Amino acid sequence: MRNPFLKIVLAGFILSFGACTHKTIVVTQKPLPPGQAKKVYGTKSAKPFAPGQQKKKH
Repeated sequence: MRNPFLKIVLAGFILSFGACTHKTIVVTQKPLPPGQAKKVYGTKSAKPFAPGQQKKKH
């Protein structure tokens, strides 16, 4: 690398990649609907997965 032009081009190339950024997007998952949870866990009823169908425990 005796050519100064090559050194400048190489330095510019390296610096241009240093300026690149990566943006991470975090996606939160929604809870499964009762029917889908029933299919995943293999139960016969979706009732245990439905929040409105739970017995209140005092």
